[in-house]
Amino acid sequence: MLSKIQPEPDPILQTGIREEAVVLPGSAYGQHEKPQHHIHMPGFNHNGHKVTRGIHPDGESGRGGVHPWHFLRIAFRSSSHLSLVANFLWPFVPAAIAINFARPNLHLWIFILNYVAMVPSANLVGFAGQELARKLPKVLGLILETFLGGIVEIVLFMVLLHNTVNNSLIPVIRAAILGSILANLLLCLGFCFFAGGLRRNEQEFDEVISEVGNGQLLMAGFGLLIPSAFYSSLRGSIEDAVLEDNVLHISRTTSVILLIAFLIYVWFQMHTHHGLYADSLEKDEERDADRHLDLAKDKLTFTECIVALVIALTCVSLHAVFLVEQIEYIVHEHGVSDAFMGLILVPLVEKAAEHLTAVDEAWDNQMNFALAHCMGATIQTALFNSSLVVIVGWGLNKPMDLNFEIFNIVVLIMAIIVVGNFLRDQKSNYLEGALCILIYIIIAIASWYYPNPTPGTTNTAEGGGIASNGTIP
Repeated sequence: MLSKIQPEPDPILQTGIREEAVVLPGSAYGQHEKPQHHIHMPGFNHNGHKVTRGIHPDGESGRGGVHPWHFLRIAFRSSSHLSLVANFLWPFVPAAIAINFARPNLHLWIFILNYVAMVPSANLVGFAGQELARKLPKVLGLILETFLGGIVEIVLFMVLLHNTVNNSLIPVIRAAILGSILANLLLCLGFCFFAGGLRRNEQEFDEVISEVGNGQLLMAGFGLLIPSAFYSSLRGSIEDAVLEDNVLHISRTTSVILLIAFLIYVWFQMHTHHGLYADSLEKDEERDADRHLDLAKDKLTFTECIVALVIALTCVSLHAVFLVEQIEYIVHEHGVSDAFMGLILVPLVEKAAEHLTAVDEAWDNQMNFALAHCMGATIQTALFNSSLVVIVGWGLNKPMDLNFEIFNIVVLIMAIIVVGNFLRDQKSNYLEGALCILIYIIIAIASWYYPNPTPGTTNTAEGGGIASNGTIP
């Protein structure tokens, strides 16, 4: 006999779902296992909107198609006060595009305007991804949101790789890979710890997110270190051409292995250990200080999310092309080193949207979400994006490898160790956040003074990089 289960009032307030469910006899409902035959009848979410089939109630907009006024109002409001401030930079977007065609000789202004315009464009990518993620199951939505946040980085890497002449921009790509990891690990995570610690003495996060993420980072650090260590150990012992060829083969093989590791990590999150991640994220939603406000906000429709992503990615791609075209001029004429350009300048603008989202989550006491964003983006860069750019370079017959400067790789390994130590007790405070930020500032200062190495003197191969005298070898 079928039994009818009515929802309790309190869960409705927590989840924003009003629904009826039918449970078949003999099900494990109420026990640790999930019911095998749990049929949700049509329900309504917290705002009284009928929940569309396949859409999570938290992401139900109650509308369909595209409504221009609602679209612009919701997109401009964005997801947080920080994101709203970033949207005031949208006037730079048309200005940056126009100046590239109207005054192509103003290299510095083209670089500055496109650099600033990248922030609101990337912010829209992040917001549209977040709105789309609300409509999906939590773990799948978080993975998709993190991946979409990394799209900006992938576009920049691909444009850099495509535009490189005589391999001149490959050192910038290498530095940008490590710089992106450092920006997430030290700067973003540091601001999350610091912002959350200002409102609470301590914040806690679950072991499944911190330990798994830290393990993946150690594996990635090891994989990224090997080609550099191999080159440094054997330089001078065998011919340079043979050594560089061997390092290139090692890098390509390592990239395939790192890509496999990333796919296993995604499978671990989405399939075999999905329940652990879902439980951690649900705990965070219960602790969210602004959950009632988030639930009450108007949402984008599914179609509007796609439109926003298309607009944002188009702008990001244009800015990336115009930005990259000016990098060699900035390095030549203004003395900015490859290390500072790659480690600091490029990652700061490409990661702006992800950082704003994660810091807002930490401020609202959602440390599992914040940590998942920081660690997820870092792991994606270390395992997926770095591997992708090497494999694409392989297809384009360009010698893109993982032979990093020793300075860069040492900084990366030390950052992984420092952050791993802070994550060990599953607690955070503003002191740990401040220390992470200060370490990042030290790295930024050192990279500003780090010169462009003469080819052949360090881990820079002959014919690669922008020489210190401003010429391309």
